[in-house]
Amino acid sequence: MYKDEIITKADLEKLKTEIKNIIISLIDDAFSKNKWLKSNDIQKMLGVSSGTLKNLRLNGILPHSKIGGTIYYNYADILCVLEKNKISNILETKA
Repeated sequence: MYKDEIITKADLEKLKTEIKNIIISLIDDAFSKNKWLKSNDIQKMLGVSSGTLKNLRLNGILPHSKIGGTIYYNYADILCVLEKNKISNILETKA
């Protein structure tokens, strides 16, 4: 960078967006490399309790595989469930 070069607000916004996209990409790569995740990973990822996770399984909302006593969830399935349940109306009103 040159000594007399001025950085604009737009430059900083562009940099912020680029950094955010890099971070999101790194997180996605970390999870996608570990295609099958255990219950505690999903609880942390979604911010839910073990009871809520169990309800999601039992109600058929969250696909899973069970081997022995360990339950596994496919990362792509989690993303699919999140996408299906995405609320697109920002101005949602409370009843």
